[in-house]
Amino acid sequence: MNATIERIEKQQIQKTIPPFNIGDTVQVFVKVIEGDRERTQVFEGNVIARRGRSIRETITVRKIAYGVGVERIFPIYSPSVQDIKVIRQGRVRRAKLYYLRGKKGRDMRIEEKETFGRAGAGAAKTAAETGTKAGTTGEG
Repeated sequence: MNATIERIEKQQIQKTIPPFNIGDTVQVFVKVIEGDRERTQVFEGNVIARRGRSIRETITVRKIAYGVGVERIFPIYSPSVQDIKVIRQGRVRRAKLYYLRGKKGRDMRIEEKETFGRAGAGAAKTAAETGTKAGTTGEG
């Protein structure tokens, strides 16, 4: 029975989402219907929780709006969630960031994850092409 449910759920998953983790800052594009009009609303904040698997997976996104903390829970594969964009990757050591609810101002900041690889290699490659050292302007 369980294998049958999983097989059906895999067929239902149609959209692809970018890889993101807890602590990342994301933009969630939500379809909002007002009367007979339909528009897209953007909710940007930190992912503080992720739960569920497969088609039932949800994320909790928290932001501060006009000095008030706002949290929304989004089913990732819902038809109302049109797109998810990762703005920046955060470096955290917890699976759930519920402790951020009690923090204010600078204490709420999440350290940004340093990414090595392509950016560093690209800088060295362009420096080699131009004949200068990486990080110098080539003047004097």
